[in-house]
Amino acid sequence: MRELVRTSTIAAKLLRNGLRYRYLRLVGRPGRPQAISLEVTHECVCRCRMCNIWKIPETVPDLPLREWIALLSSNLLSDLRELDITGGEPFLRDDLASLVKAVCELKRTHLRRLRSIAITTNGVLTDRVLKMAAEMLEPLKRTGLELVMVCALDGLGEVHDEIRRYDGAWAAVERSLAGLVELRSSNPHLIVGLKTTVLPQNVGELEKIAAYARDRDLFTIISPAIVTKGRYLNPDRERHLTLSAADTARLVKFYEGPDFEWSYHAKVLARYLRTGHMEKPCTCGFNYLFVRSNGQVFLCPLFEESVGNILDASPEALCASGEAARIRRRVRRSPECGRCTEPGLERYSLPYEGFAYLRALFDMGPRAFLELHQHLGLDKYV
Repeated sequence: MRELVRTSTIAAKLLRNGLRYRYLRLVGRPGRPQAISLEVTHECVCRCRMCNIWKIPETVPDLPLREWIALLSSNLLSDLRELDITGGEPFLRDDLASLVKAVCELKRTHLRRLRSIAITTNGVLTDRVLKMAAEMLEPLKRTGLELVMVCALDGLGEVHDEIRRYDGAWAAVERSLAGLVELRSSNPHLIVGLKTTVLPQNVGELEKIAAYARDRDLFTIISPAIVTKGRYLNPDRERHLTLSAADTARLVKFYEGPDFEWSYHAKVLARYLRTGHMEKPCTCGFNYLFVRSNGQVFLCPLFEESVGNILDASPEALCASGEAARIRRRVRRSPECGRCTEPGLERYSLPYEGFAYLRALFDMGPRAFLELHQHLGLDKYV
């Protein structure tokens, strides 16, 4: 009975969300972002094989701390549920902990609905990662926010070093993970996981990575490399990032294994790898934004077109502009969407788009659906 009441409540909210989303698409209006990714720096210590962010010239400045705080103080973000901090390597910023502490202050005034802060790191700067993470945990605990630490891990041992093109990367990230797991033991609001970019060089490593994560109780994000003129600036690397037919078949088998029983993303990826066309709900530009380190705002991290810079106009004006409306119409229709394997975006999209997730409820039944819902952590978005 409790399951039925719970799923009925979720179903009603999904129906409401689905109708609202379709109304916004029809009239060409944006919603309020519920998730935002901030590339707080383009600087990085690694020279990864799948990414060209580190090639952005040093003469292109990162936004100072005050501009990031001003952005997060915007009324546009009053419905924000999840803040994603990325790079480059975020821990190269000396003021990263100060940014997180500022977010904790804003939680009381502007960001009342915020539930978690996620930080993605290559884990190479172990001492800085552990020191700053420890500094962040106490103010986060006081405000009831989760800290999600995601370490890049593309293989065990030399494979990881070779992909990251950094000698000692594997040893460093292993020390970082061990330290974060130790911090987690006394800080239940700290969640630790791995992010793996699948390349031809590491398809054979995936089972070992999954086992490594299981042994340490780490969540995993394992997804093929993305070629885009947007976020990763890497079209010149497409030939080296494309999986062979044999690698693709092996990856499909991996995604259909027991490690991904409750992974919506893995099931979507397996279908995509079979058909060559991605089919999943996406609400980029409606409840999600990506902001480059120089302040350029993108409705989708894969699109090359920006809607402008927060140094030149308010976030509200940028998202309500005619250019933003034009780009929003491309969401789910552009060639980039047909090959998008970006992990995580469906977490923001499923509850907001509503109807696809509602169909999953009817297909799976209440009990299985609630297990999936809990596994994905979607309460914050429903």
